[in-house]
Amino acid sequence: MDEHKENIHTEDVNGKMSNTREEEEVSFLFTMKPCSRICPDEESAPQVSPSPSNSDFSHPVYKEIAVANGHINRMTKEELRIKLAELQLDTRGVKDVMKKRLKSHYKKQKLMQSATEGGPTDTFYDYICVVDFEATCEEDNPSDFHHEIIEFPMVLINTHTLEIVDSFQEYVKPEMNPQLSDFCVKLTGITQKLVDEAELFPEVLQRVVAWLQERELGTKYKYAILTDGAWDMSKFLNIQCRLSKIRYPHFAKKWINIRKSYGNFYKVPRTQTKLSTMLEKLGLKYEGRPHSGLDDSRNIARIALRMLQDGCQLRANERMHAGQLLSVPSSAPVEGAPAPHNPRSRD
Repeated sequence: MDEHKENIHTEDVNGKMSNTREEEEVSFLFTMKPCSRICPDEESAPQVSPSPSNSDFSHPVYKEIAVANGHINRMTKEELRIKLAELQLDTRGVKDVMKKRLKSHYKKQKLMQSATEGGPTDTFYDYICVVDFEATCEEDNPSDFHHEIIEFPMVLINTHTLEIVDSFQEYVKPEMNPQLSDFCVKLTGITQKLVDEAELFPEVLQRVVAWLQERELGTKYKYAILTDGAWDMSKFLNIQCRLSKIRYPHFAKKWINIRKSYGNFYKVPRTQTKLSTMLEKLGLKYEGRPHSGLDDSRNIARIALRMLQDGCQLRANERMHAGQLLSVPSSAPVEGAPAPHNPRSRD
């Protein structure tokens, strides 16, 4: 539901080196070989050795990276485009996006060259599962309006191949307000007939769980949920579980809020993290029908893939605890979502 979500009432959700060294590093920048693997985010750069001094990024490799970053900052948009093309990297996007892409590529090269043991980790998860619910709504939602999920889509990203590999979609029959508003039908494209013929939420959630289990997520493969904002889990799923008298699913208690990840990675304000704006800044166009849950999920997945290609290490940054929305600190251990299980009834 993208921008429309921002109008939803949320009263129940809380939420320096020598010149010689510099010349050497600039030279390295212009002799880099193409790298197709995922690069780490600057804010979570891996250590190149276990020595304590690396905890504050005092290792010389980080000073070398800083000098190269300064050189990249002085490049024009055309110079950036030429260099990215030479390295066989994506040349689309605004100038700041291209700078970030080139910095991440260089950083990856230097860390791989300098690492004395282990090496940097490319990604935290094997798969990322994108979710973007559609829910009942009015043009002017009253403060006591209960949004019910009417579309449950999921799009699965393989973080190693950097591809969308699967998807799931089912419509959901609302119970409290079974008649969709004209505004909701027009916004989402979901007709009354589609929801009338759909199953209730608990049954749909069981099929979601089965779909995740069949793909061995949480057992054989490490995965995380990703959403466009906090509303899908903290608002829509939270309310829906209460209305359906089932417990909030454990596998959805932590997720990646891509708006936060995008803003932090590309250093842009929250006003530039709407779905349409993120696509535009990355040089992408929306594909499909806006406010279709499945199409929105696919486009969010395309943003996530581009961020991974640009060197962002997507990780869970929000969670639900006792019905409240909380942030996950960057210092917290990275864990995949647990294996999904069928929802239990509330006591």
